[in-house]
Amino acid sequence: MLRNNGITTSMSRKGNCYDNACIESFHSVIKKELIFHEKYKTRDQAKKSIVEYIVSFYNYKRTHSFTNYMSPIAYEKHYYKVLQIAKVV
Repeated sequence: MLRNNGITTSMSRKGNCYDNACIESFHSVIKKELIFHEKYKTRDQAKKSIVEYIVSFYNYKRTHSFTNYMSPIAYEKHYYKVLQIAKVV
């Protein structure tokens, strides 16, 4: 049905557990740092809390070892700055 409507799926390749490792790691982090510490009364309350966590904390403040302990936003800014310097040289 998806192919018939021109939609590309994002499912893992058969038998390759590493295809989704990045998002699985993110899910683990958000559960440990937020969800397991809350008692949501409604789905809407949970959605708002999760979006707020991602937008205000995870992207802007939470450091990551993979990005040399920079937040995702700081790393992205650094990445584009390096690209601009490389284009000048």
